[in-house]
Amino acid sequence: MVFTTQIFIFYFLPLFLLVYYNLPNRWRNVCITLGSYLFYGWWQPWFAGLMLFTTVLDFFWGKFITRPGATPVQRKLAVAACVVTNLSLLGFFKYYMFAAETLNQILATVGAQQFRVMQVVLPIGISFYTFHSLTYIIDLYRGHATPAKSFSGFSAFVALFPDLVAGPIIRYKTLAEQLREREHTVTRFASGVAIFIVGFAKKILLANPCGQVADGAFNSAHPYALDAWVGVLAYAFQIYFDFCGYSDMAVGLGRMLGFEFPRNFDAPYRSESITELWRRWHISLSNVLRDYLYFALGGNRKGEGRTYINLAVVMVVGGIWHGAKWNFVFWGAFHGLFLALERWHGKRSFYEALPRPGRIGMTFLLMLFSWVLFRADNLTAAMDYYRAMLGMGSPGSVGLLLAATIYTPYHVIILIVCTVLVFQPMQAHDWALTSVTWRRIAVVVPLFILALMAMYTQAFNPFLYFQF
Repeated sequence: MVFTTQIFIFYFLPLFLLVYYNLPNRWRNVCITLGSYLFYGWWQPWFAGLMLFTTVLDFFWGKFITRPGATPVQRKLAVAACVVTNLSLLGFFKYYMFAAETLNQILATVGAQQFRVMQVVLPIGISFYTFHSLTYIIDLYRGHATPAKSFSGFSAFVALFPDLVAGPIIRYKTLAEQLREREHTVTRFASGVAIFIVGFAKKILLANPCGQVADGAFNSAHPYALDAWVGVLAYAFQIYFDFCGYSDMAVGLGRMLGFEFPRNFDAPYRSESITELWRRWHISLSNVLRDYLYFALGGNRKGEGRTYINLAVVMVVGGIWHGAKWNFVFWGAFHGLFLALERWHGKRSFYEALPRPGRIGMTFLLMLFSWVLFRADNLTAAMDYYRAMLGMGSPGSVGLLLAATIYTPYHVIILIVCTVLVFQPMQAHDWALTSVTWRRIAVVVPLFILALMAMYTQAFNPFLYFQF
């Protein structure tokens, strides 16, 4: 089930809220857990079974780690066992096919016999709820969090449907108090509805049309240079409004349930360097990689050379976390290289002498080049697309057909609107979370109606981060 479907909007959410608000407080976490499992198991019921298995396991690991009398060795072994178990499950479902196919390619290169690769279905959202559990266990070990007092509270944290399948990555210590007691007010609920509508509109009215343009350009064998640039620009807008829109909807749904989720985006395309961009883009992932991997590797405490290596390793891991393809490895290495270079340059970009619009433009240009690696089907396709962007392709009549598809007045207007929105300072998240007034109601209600009408006419409605 996804947020942008009539099943969720008209059936699941109203019924869930009706039940939730008619239950006493002590039963609301149970309601969240059961409702979240229904939400998650809508695609494949066994997905929910896998999540339940890891949730039970991690809950008891947490109890074991924090039990009175546990020795340091026992605690270390318990944490290691928990980490290995969770990462093994994640590795099998997400990376087995990638590893097996890579090994087959190596075997073919040396003339050895290849083996049959088993087809494995990737459970949606496994990366996110695995990180939720791992941060819980590691925080318990470090003494940064207290163990969940009840299984209903911990299972509600892991399965919480607003952020279950595409984040943001929320740590248990952030929600621990809210899981025990949270405030439900009309004002908070209304602001949650407002930000949900804003996120819903971002996804339906902006991300989906941009995705059509991006798919047209990236699926074309030989696009013209201008078409290739428009295609990657559309993809940059698609992935931003898709994921930022989902995060907004998650924050809005959380507020409807009395939770406060942290912000996950902060106008990333207004960044003046790659270093700044990673403080603004997918903030929850950046913080997790920094706190649990970069610092664990030594951070900047072991000399400059080691710091650059640590930055590169963290970003490569971040790339692999997004998907099991070499594209993501190189995408992570691209960002790791620029983070290391900027660190060497005093955490400043090499184009810092430019005026602020120039610094923003250069950072955005670098992001466009990196998004090619993120979007292309494989490295060969990415190289072909780079050649097209540089005018080294041979489009012919296919390019003319592509132009007729992507330069419709509708798509051109959407791209212009997206350009204005990503580079202006006011963020929808901030606007929606201010006090709800009649003026805001006059904006969000027509916006919601327009987005609903568009939803019914669109056959193209993927959530990009579901695959990650």
